[in-house]
Amino acid sequence: MKLILTADVPNLGAPGDIVEVKDGYGRNYLLPRKMAIVAHRGAEKQVASIQRAQKARAIRDLGHAKEVADELSKLTVTVKAKSAGDSGRLFGSVTTADVVKAVQAAGGPALDRRAVDVPSQIKTVGTHQVTVRVHPEVTAELSVEVSST
Repeated sequence: MKLILTADVPNLGAPGDIVEVKDGYGRNYLLPRKMAIVAHRGAEKQVASIQRAQKARAIRDLGHAKEVADELSKLTVTVKAKSAGDSGRLFGSVTTADVVKAVQAAGGPALDRRAVDVPSQIKTVGTHQVTVRVHPEVTAELSVEVSST
């Protein structure tokens, strides 16, 4: 199945790329999540518009990406979880959207929640390390402090 990616998909491609994937992966994962559209004859215009939009949102170059990564690595953000038990275990988990909101509240750059990688679910109070993909070649480690309210 030939698809045009509309979002960054790890190990597959960037927005605007035309990829060939197995039918089930495309039909059951990429298309329902709006990460891709079916490639057809008039797709060149769609590819061009997707790539233009991505360039407008993307970080300008590798040097700018490294500056943003340095800024993120120096930043420690605090996420206030709704409630936690006596042992410090949360009733729920901290999501990537919560991390993005906390970064913006701390004065950091605007991030896409899909660029934030949480290695394992954050379900306890304390300090956790989160990886942020700033650029395809640059990643940053972010320290997230989780506290209960």
